[in-house]
Amino acid sequence: MNNAMLLTKPKQRKLLFSAGLSWLFDAMDVGIISFIAAALAVEWHLSAQQIGQLTAINSVGMAVGAAAAGALADRYGRRAVLLWTLLIFSAASGLSAMAGSFAVLCALRFVAGFGLGGELPVASTLVSESVPARERGRAVVLLESFWAGGWIAAALIAYFVIPSYGWRMAFVIGAVPAIYALYLRRAIQDSPRFTQLQSRRTTFAERFLSVWSREHRRSTIMLWILWFTVVFSYYGMFLWLPTVMVLKGFGLVKSFQYVLIMTLAQLPGYFTAAYLIERYGRKFVLVTYLLLTAVSAIWFGTASTDGMLIAAGISLSFFNLGAWGGMYAYTPELYPTSVRSTGVGLAASFGRIGGIIGPFLVGMLVAWGTPVTSIFIVFFFAIVIGALAVMFYGKETKGIELEDA
Repeated sequence: MNNAMLLTKPKQRKLLFSAGLSWLFDAMDVGIISFIAAALAVEWHLSAQQIGQLTAINSVGMAVGAAAAGALADRYGRRAVLLWTLLIFSAASGLSAMAGSFAVLCALRFVAGFGLGGELPVASTLVSESVPARERGRAVVLLESFWAGGWIAAALIAYFVIPSYGWRMAFVIGAVPAIYALYLRRAIQDSPRFTQLQSRRTTFAERFLSVWSREHRRSTIMLWILWFTVVFSYYGMFLWLPTVMVLKGFGLVKSFQYVLIMTLAQLPGYFTAAYLIERYGRKFVLVTYLLLTAVSAIWFGTASTDGMLIAAGISLSFFNLGAWGGMYAYTPELYPTSVRSTGVGLAASFGRIGGIIGPFLVGMLVAWGTPVTSIFIVFFFAIVIGALAVMFYGKETKGIELEDA
Protein backbone atom coordinates (compact mmCIF):
# COMPACT_ATOMS: atom_id res chain seq x y z
CA MET A 1 0.00 0.00 0.00
CA ASN A 2 2.88 2.41 -0.66
CA ASN A 3 0.63 4.33 -3.02
CA ALA A 4 -1.46 5.32 -0.02
CA MET A 5 1.49 7.37 1.13
CA LEU A 6 0.85 9.72 -1.78
CA LEU A 7 -1.95 11.20 0.29
CA THR A 8 -0.52 14.28 1.93
CA LYS A 9 -2.15 14.31 5.37
CA PRO A 10 -1.97 11.62 8.09
CA LYS A 11 -5.69 12.12 8.77
CA GLN A 12 -6.50 11.28 5.15
CA ARG A 13 -4.29 8.20 5.22
CA LYS A 14 -5.96 7.06 8.45
CA LEU A 15 -9.41 7.48 6.87
CA LEU A 16 -8.34 5.57 3.77
CA PHE A 17 -6.94 2.71 5.83
CA SER A 18 -9.89 2.59 8.23
CA ALA A 19 -12.54 2.63 5.49
CA GLY A 20 -10.34 0.30 3.44
CA LEU A 21 -10.37 -2.40 6.10
CA SER A 22 -14.17 -2.33 6.20
CA TRP A 23 -14.06 -2.65 2.40
CA LEU A 24 -11.70 -5.63 2.75
CA PHE A 25 -14.13 -7.38 5.09
CA ASP A 26 -16.95 -6.78 2.59
CA ALA A 27 -14.94 -8.40 -0.19
CA MET A 28 -13.96 -11.30 2.04
CA ASP A 29 -17.62 -12.06 2.73
CA VAL A 30 -18.61 -11.85 -0.95
CA GLY A 31 -15.61 -13.94 -1.97
CA ILE A 32 -16.26 -16.61 0.64
CA ILE A 33 -19.74 -17.18 -0.82
CA SER A 34 -18.30 -18.13 -4.20
CA PHE A 35 -16.09 -20.78 -2.57
CA ILE A 36 -18.76 -21.95 -0.13
CA ALA A 37 -21.21 -22.37 -3.03
CA ALA A 38 -18.80 -24.80 -4.67
CA ALA A 39 -18.43 -26.73 -1.38
CA LEU A 40 -22.20 -26.74 -0.69
CA ALA A 41 -22.87 -28.08 -4.17
CA VAL A 42 -21.02 -31.21 -3.06
CA GLU A 43 -22.22 -31.44 0.58
CA TRP A 44 -25.87 -30.42 0.13
CA HIS A 45 -26.15 -31.74 -3.45
CA LEU A 46 -27.25 -28.34 -4.74
CA SER A 47 -28.25 -27.96 -8.37
CA ALA A 48 -26.77 -25.31 -10.65
CA GLN A 49 -30.01 -23.30 -10.30
CA GLN A 50 -29.76 -23.37 -6.50
CA ILE A 51 -26.16 -22.13 -6.59
CA GLY A 52 -27.37 -19.32 -8.84
CA GLN A 53 -30.18 -18.52 -6.39
CA LEU A 54 -27.79 -18.42 -3.43
CA THR A 55 -25.41 -15.97 -5.10
CA ALA A 56 -28.28 -13.95 -6.57
CA ILE A 57 -30.09 -13.49 -3.23
CA ASN A 58 -26.94 -11.87 -1.87
CA SER A 59 -27.13 -9.33 -4.69
CA VAL A 60 -30.84 -8.71 -4.01
CA GLY A 61 -29.88 -7.66 -0.49
CA MET A 62 -27.03 -5.52 -1.85
CA ALA A 63 -29.43 -3.74 -4.23
CA VAL A 64 -31.84 -2.86 -1.41
CA GLY A 65 -29.00 -1.95 0.95
CA ALA A 66 -27.25 0.35 -1.54
CA ALA A 67 -30.38 2.41 -2.20
CA ALA A 68 -31.40 2.57 1.48
CA ALA A 69 -27.94 3.36 2.85
CA GLY A 70 -27.26 5.95 0.16
CA ALA A 71 -30.43 7.82 1.07
CA LEU A 72 -29.84 7.50 4.83
CA ALA A 73 -26.22 8.68 4.54
CA ASP A 74 -27.32 11.97 2.95
CA ARG A 75 -29.68 12.51 5.86
CA TYR A 76 -27.92 11.06 8.93
CA GLY A 77 -24.28 11.08 7.93
CA ARG A 78 -21.77 8.82 6.21
CA ARG A 79 -20.10 7.64 9.42
CA ALA A 80 -23.23 6.40 11.22
CA VAL A 81 -24.52 4.48 8.22
CA LEU A 82 -21.07 2.97 7.54
CA LEU A 83 -20.93 1.58 11.09
CA TRP A 84 -24.46 0.14 11.05
CA THR A 85 -24.04 -1.57 7.69
CA LEU A 86 -20.78 -3.12 8.89
CA LEU A 87 -22.50 -4.52 11.97
CA ILE A 88 -25.47 -5.85 9.98
CA PHE A 89 -23.45 -7.87 7.50
CA SER A 90 -21.08 -9.16 10.21
CA ALA A 91 -23.95 -10.48 12.34
CA ALA A 92 -25.66 -12.09 9.36
CA SER A 93 -22.42 -13.73 8.25
CA GLY A 94 -21.83 -15.23 11.69
CA LEU A 95 -25.40 -16.52 11.90
CA SER A 96 -25.00 -18.12 8.45
CA ALA A 97 -22.65 -20.63 10.08
CA MET A 98 -25.65 -22.09 11.94
CA ALA A 99 -27.91 -22.39 8.89
CA GLY A 100 -29.47 -25.84 8.76
CA SER A 101 -31.26 -25.53 5.45
CA PHE A 102 -30.87 -23.89 2.06
CA ALA A 103 -33.85 -21.57 2.71
CA VAL A 104 -32.44 -20.28 6.02
CA LEU A 105 -29.03 -19.71 4.43
CA CYS A 106 -30.62 -17.71 1.60
CA ALA A 107 -32.51 -15.53 4.12
CA LEU A 108 -29.33 -14.77 6.06
CA ARG A 109 -27.42 -14.03 2.86
CA PHE A 110 -30.09 -11.45 1.97
CA VAL A 111 -29.49 -9.65 5.28
CA ALA A 112 -25.72 -9.88 4.85
CA GLY A 113 -26.09 -8.50 1.32
CA PHE A 114 -28.12 -5.58 2.67
CA GLY A 115 -25.24 -4.57 4.91
CA LEU A 116 -22.62 -5.16 2.23
CA GLY A 117 -24.47 -3.22 -0.44
CA GLY A 118 -25.04 -0.31 1.90
CA GLU A 119 -21.47 0.00 3.11
CA LEU A 120 -19.64 0.22 -0.22
CA PRO A 121 -21.20 3.39 -1.76
CA VAL A 122 -21.17 5.18 1.59
CA ALA A 123 -17.47 4.44 2.18
CA SER A 124 -16.49 5.63 -1.31
CA THR A 125 -18.53 8.83 -0.87
CA LEU A 126 -16.91 9.55 2.50
CA VAL A 127 -13.38 9.15 1.13
CA SER A 128 -14.17 11.12 -2.03
CA GLU A 129 -15.46 14.08 0.01
CA SER A 130 -12.52 14.06 2.43
CA VAL A 131 -9.60 14.21 -0.05
CA PRO A 132 -8.39 17.15 -2.24
CA ALA A 133 -9.24 17.09 -5.94
CA ARG A 134 -5.67 16.34 -7.03
CA GLU A 135 -5.64 13.11 -5.00
CA ARG A 136 -9.34 12.20 -4.91
CA GLY A 137 -9.45 9.71 -7.77
CA ARG A 138 -6.30 7.93 -6.63
CA ALA A 139 -7.58 7.72 -3.04
CA VAL A 140 -10.89 6.09 -4.01
CA VAL A 141 -9.16 3.61 -6.34
CA LEU A 142 -6.79 2.72 -3.50
CA LEU A 143 -9.83 2.30 -1.23
CA GLU A 144 -11.26 -0.11 -3.80
CA SER A 145 -7.91 -1.98 -3.88
CA PHE A 146 -8.71 -3.31 -0.41
CA TRP A 147 -11.35 -5.38 -2.21
CA ALA A 148 -8.53 -7.47 -3.68
CA GLY A 149 -7.18 -8.02 -0.18
CA GLY A 150 -10.59 -9.31 0.87
CA TRP A 151 -10.79 -11.71 -2.06
CA ILE A 152 -7.28 -12.94 -1.33
CA ALA A 153 -8.31 -13.52 2.30
CA ALA A 154 -11.41 -15.38 1.07
CA ALA A 155 -9.31 -17.53 -1.25
CA LEU A 156 -6.88 -18.35 1.58
CA ILE A 157 -9.77 -19.25 3.88
CA ALA A 158 -11.21 -21.46 1.13
CA TYR A 159 -7.90 -23.17 0.51
CA PHE A 160 -6.79 -23.71 4.11
CA VAL A 161 -10.00 -23.63 6.22
CA ILE A 162 -12.91 -25.07 4.20
CA PRO A 163 -11.24 -28.41 3.25
CA SER A 164 -10.16 -29.04 6.89
CA TYR A 165 -12.83 -27.36 9.03
CA GLY A 166 -15.82 -27.00 6.72
CA TRP A 167 -17.75 -24.08 5.26
CA ARG A 168 -19.39 -23.14 8.58
CA MET A 169 -16.04 -22.07 10.02
CA ALA A 170 -15.57 -19.77 7.02
CA PHE A 171 -18.80 -17.98 7.96
CA VAL A 172 -17.66 -17.70 11.59
CA ILE A 173 -14.53 -15.90 10.41
CA GLY A 174 -16.81 -13.58 8.42
CA ALA A 175 -18.28 -12.29 11.71
CA VAL A 176 -14.94 -10.77 12.81
CA PRO A 177 -15.70 -7.30 11.29
CA ALA A 178 -18.24 -6.69 14.09
CA ILE A 179 -15.28 -6.27 16.45
CA TYR A 180 -13.60 -3.88 14.02
CA ALA A 181 -16.71 -1.66 14.03
CA LEU A 182 -15.93 -0.72 17.65
CA TYR A 183 -12.59 0.72 16.52
CA LEU A 184 -14.09 2.36 13.46
CA ARG A 185 -16.54 4.26 15.64
CA ARG A 186 -13.66 6.35 17.04
CA ALA A 187 -11.34 6.30 14.03
CA ILE A 188 -13.42 8.17 11.45
CA GLN A 189 -15.60 11.28 11.27
CA ASP A 190 -18.06 12.64 8.73
CA SER A 191 -16.58 14.69 5.92
CA PRO A 192 -16.42 18.49 6.37
CA ARG A 193 -18.54 18.92 3.21
CA PHE A 194 -21.42 16.91 4.68
CA THR A 195 -21.13 18.56 8.10
CA GLN A 196 -21.50 22.01 6.53
CA LEU A 197 -24.74 20.93 4.82
CA GLN A 198 -26.43 19.43 7.88
CA SER A 199 -28.62 22.49 8.35
CA ARG A 200 -29.96 22.09 4.77
CA ARG A 201 -31.25 18.53 4.85
CA THR A 202 -33.71 17.52 2.16
CA THR A 203 -36.19 14.66 1.82
CA PHE A 204 -35.43 11.51 -0.17
CA ALA A 205 -38.03 12.50 -2.77
CA GLU A 206 -36.27 15.84 -3.31
CA ARG A 207 -32.88 14.15 -3.63
CA PHE A 208 -34.26 11.52 -6.04
CA LEU A 209 -35.76 14.22 -8.26
CA SER A 210 -32.46 16.11 -8.17
CA VAL A 211 -30.55 13.02 -9.33
CA TRP A 212 -32.95 12.80 -12.30
CA SER A 213 -33.12 16.55 -12.95
CA ARG A 214 -32.03 17.98 -16.31
CA GLU A 215 -28.66 18.93 -14.79
CA HIS A 216 -27.77 15.36 -13.76
CA ARG A 217 -29.97 13.16 -16.01
CA ARG A 218 -27.30 12.43 -18.63
CA SER A 219 -24.77 11.42 -15.97
CA THR A 220 -27.34 9.31 -14.13
CA ILE A 221 -28.31 7.35 -17.25
CA MET A 222 -24.65 6.78 -18.12
CA LEU A 223 -23.83 5.65 -14.57
CA TRP A 224 -26.78 3.27 -14.34
CA ILE A 225 -25.75 1.59 -17.62
CA LEU A 226 -22.12 1.43 -16.45
CA TRP A 227 -22.96 -0.02 -13.03
CA PHE A 228 -25.43 -2.56 -14.44
CA THR A 229 -23.04 -3.94 -17.04
CA VAL A 230 -20.00 -4.02 -14.74
CA VAL A 231 -21.81 -5.63 -11.80
CA PHE A 232 -23.69 -8.06 -14.09
CA SER A 233 -20.46 -9.29 -15.65
CA TYR A 234 -18.38 -9.27 -12.46
CA TYR A 235 -20.76 -11.30 -10.31
CA GLY A 236 -21.72 -13.54 -13.21
CA MET A 237 -18.07 -14.38 -13.85
CA PHE A 238 -16.33 -14.22 -10.49
CA LEU A 239 -18.93 -15.79 -8.19
CA TRP A 240 -18.97 -18.74 -10.57
CA LEU A 241 -15.20 -18.87 -11.06
CA PRO A 242 -14.48 -21.82 -8.70
CA THR A 243 -17.46 -23.74 -10.13
CA VAL A 244 -16.45 -22.96 -13.73
CA MET A 245 -13.00 -24.34 -12.94
CA VAL A 246 -14.64 -27.55 -11.73
CA LEU A 247 -16.71 -27.66 -14.95
CA LYS A 248 -13.46 -27.42 -16.91
CA GLY A 249 -12.28 -30.62 -15.22
CA PHE A 250 -10.32 -29.47 -12.16
CA GLY A 251 -10.82 -30.79 -8.63
CA LEU A 252 -12.25 -28.57 -5.89
CA VAL A 253 -8.94 -27.91 -4.08
CA LYS A 254 -7.09 -27.35 -7.37
CA SER A 255 -9.81 -24.92 -8.46
CA PHE A 256 -9.42 -22.94 -5.22
CA GLN A 257 -5.65 -22.83 -5.80
CA TYR A 258 -6.01 -21.48 -9.34
CA VAL A 259 -8.59 -18.88 -8.29
CA LEU A 260 -6.21 -17.67 -5.55
CA ILE A 261 -3.49 -17.13 -8.18
CA MET A 262 -5.94 -15.20 -10.40
CA THR A 263 -7.11 -13.11 -7.44
CA LEU A 264 -3.57 -11.88 -6.72
CA ALA A 265 -3.66 -10.09 -10.10
CA GLN A 266 -6.34 -7.74 -8.77
CA LEU A 267 -3.80 -5.73 -6.75
CA PRO A 268 -1.61 -4.55 -9.67
CA GLY A 269 -4.86 -3.87 -11.56
CA TYR A 270 -5.92 -1.43 -8.85
CA PHE A 271 -2.51 0.18 -8.45
CA THR A 272 -2.03 0.84 -12.17
CA ALA A 273 -5.54 2.30 -12.33
CA ALA A 274 -4.75 4.49 -9.31
CA TYR A 275 -1.71 5.88 -11.12
CA LEU A 276 -3.38 6.36 -14.52
CA ILE A 277 -6.61 7.88 -13.21
CA GLU A 278 -4.89 11.09 -12.07
CA ARG A 279 -2.56 11.16 -15.07
CA TYR A 280 -4.95 10.48 -17.96
CA GLY A 281 -8.39 10.86 -16.39
CA ARG A 282 -11.40 8.81 -15.33
CA LYS A 283 -12.81 8.14 -18.80
CA PHE A 284 -9.52 6.85 -20.14
CA VAL A 285 -9.12 4.36 -17.30
CA LEU A 286 -12.72 3.15 -17.42
CA VAL A 287 -12.95 2.71 -21.19
CA THR A 288 -9.51 1.13 -21.56
CA TYR A 289 -9.83 -1.27 -18.65
CA LEU A 290 -13.39 -2.27 -19.57
CA LEU A 291 -12.50 -3.06 -23.18
CA LEU A 292 -9.50 -5.12 -22.06
CA THR A 293 -11.78 -6.90 -19.55
CA ALA A 294 -14.08 -7.81 -22.44
CA VAL A 295 -11.17 -9.26 -24.43
CA SER A 296 -10.02 -11.19 -21.34
CA ALA A 297 -13.52 -12.66 -20.89
CA ILE A 298 -13.42 -14.13 -24.41
CA TRP A 299 -9.91 -15.44 -23.76
CA PHE A 300 -10.95 -17.11 -20.48
CA GLY A 301 -14.05 -18.65 -22.04
CA THR A 302 -12.05 -20.24 -24.84
CA ALA A 303 -8.97 -21.27 -22.79
CA SER A 304 -8.36 -25.02 -22.80
CA THR A 305 -4.95 -25.58 -21.19
CA ASP A 306 -3.89 -24.91 -17.59
CA GLY A 307 -1.46 -22.19 -18.64
CA MET A 308 -3.95 -20.36 -20.86
CA LEU A 309 -6.66 -20.60 -18.20
CA ILE A 310 -4.47 -19.07 -15.49
CA ALA A 311 -3.12 -16.36 -17.81
CA ALA A 312 -6.63 -15.43 -18.98
CA GLY A 313 -7.91 -15.43 -15.40
CA ILE A 314 -5.06 -13.15 -14.30
CA SER A 315 -5.83 -10.75 -17.17
CA LEU A 316 -9.54 -10.82 -16.31
CA SER A 317 -8.87 -10.00 -12.65
CA PHE A 318 -6.32 -7.30 -13.48
CA PHE A 319 -8.49 -5.25 -15.83
CA ASN A 320 -11.92 -5.90 -14.31
CA LEU A 321 -10.96 -4.81 -10.82
CA GLY A 322 -9.02 -1.82 -12.13
CA ALA A 323 -12.24 -0.76 -13.86
CA TRP A 324 -14.16 -1.18 -10.60
CA GLY A 325 -11.74 1.21 -8.90
CA GLY A 326 -12.25 3.78 -11.65
CA MET A 327 -16.04 3.42 -11.40
CA TYR A 328 -16.09 4.02 -7.64
CA ALA A 329 -13.81 7.05 -8.04
CA TYR A 330 -15.86 8.51 -10.90
CA THR A 331 -19.42 8.10 -9.58
CA PRO A 332 -19.35 10.44 -6.51
CA GLU A 333 -17.74 13.19 -8.60
CA LEU A 334 -20.82 13.61 -10.79
CA TYR A 335 -23.18 14.81 -8.02
CA PRO A 336 -23.20 17.72 -5.52
CA THR A 337 -22.68 17.00 -1.81
CA SER A 338 -26.37 17.36 -0.92
CA VAL A 339 -27.35 14.35 -3.08
CA ARG A 340 -24.00 12.64 -3.61
CA SER A 341 -24.56 9.58 -1.45
CA THR A 342 -28.11 9.19 -2.79
CA GLY A 343 -26.84 9.35 -6.39
CA VAL A 344 -24.07 6.85 -5.72
CA GLY A 345 -26.41 4.55 -3.80
CA LEU A 346 -29.06 4.55 -6.54
CA ALA A 347 -26.48 3.80 -9.24
CA ALA A 348 -25.00 1.01 -7.14
CA SER A 349 -28.47 -0.33 -6.37
CA PHE A 350 -29.42 -0.47 -10.05
CA GLY A 351 -26.09 -2.17 -10.71
CA ARG A 352 -26.91 -4.82 -8.12
CA ILE A 353 -29.87 -5.84 -10.28
CA GLY A 354 -27.22 -6.91 -12.76
CA GLY A 355 -25.54 -8.75 -9.89
CA ILE A 356 -28.81 -10.64 -9.34
CA ILE A 357 -29.30 -11.52 -13.00
CA GLY A 358 -25.65 -12.43 -13.75
CA PRO A 359 -25.10 -15.42 -11.45
CA PHE A 360 -28.71 -16.60 -11.84
CA LEU A 361 -28.36 -16.52 -15.63
CA VAL A 362 -25.11 -18.49 -15.47
CA GLY A 363 -26.84 -21.08 -13.29
CA MET A 364 -29.60 -21.53 -15.86
CA LEU A 365 -27.19 -21.66 -18.80
CA VAL A 366 -25.02 -24.26 -17.07
CA ALA A 367 -28.10 -26.33 -16.26
CA TRP A 368 -29.12 -26.19 -19.93
CA GLY A 369 -25.70 -27.46 -20.97
CA THR A 370 -24.57 -24.18 -22.56
CA PRO A 371 -20.81 -24.20 -23.35
CA VAL A 372 -18.64 -22.03 -21.08
CA THR A 373 -17.40 -20.18 -24.18
CA SER A 374 -20.93 -19.04 -25.06
CA ILE A 375 -21.55 -17.87 -21.49
CA PHE A 376 -18.46 -15.64 -21.54
CA ILE A 377 -19.46 -14.16 -24.92
CA VAL A 378 -22.55 -12.76 -23.15
CA PHE A 379 -20.29 -11.01 -20.65
CA PHE A 380 -18.09 -9.71 -23.47
CA PHE A 381 -20.98 -7.79 -25.04
CA ALA A 382 -22.25 -6.50 -21.68
CA ILE A 383 -18.85 -5.04 -20.79
CA VAL A 384 -18.47 -3.41 -24.21
CA ILE A 385 -21.86 -1.69 -23.76
CA GLY A 386 -20.65 -0.23 -20.44
CA ALA A 387 -17.44 1.04 -22.03
CA LEU A 388 -19.35 2.71 -24.88
CA ALA A 389 -21.72 4.42 -22.43
CA VAL A 390 -18.77 6.08 -20.67
CA MET A 391 -17.04 6.91 -23.95
CA PHE A 392 -20.00 8.76 -25.48
CA TYR A 393 -22.02 10.02 -22.49
CA GLY A 394 -19.50 10.45 -19.67
CA LYS A 395 -17.84 13.73 -18.79
CA GLU A 396 -14.29 14.03 -17.49
CA THR A 397 -13.97 15.04 -13.81
CA LYS A 398 -10.19 14.84 -13.35
CA GLY A 399 -8.94 17.71 -11.16
CA ILE A 400 -12.40 19.29 -10.74
CA GLU A 401 -13.42 20.35 -7.23
CA LEU A 402 -16.56 18.69 -5.88
CA GLU A 403 -19.65 20.88 -5.90
CA ASP A 404 -21.10 21.88 -2.58
CA ALA A 405 -24.57 22.89 -3.68
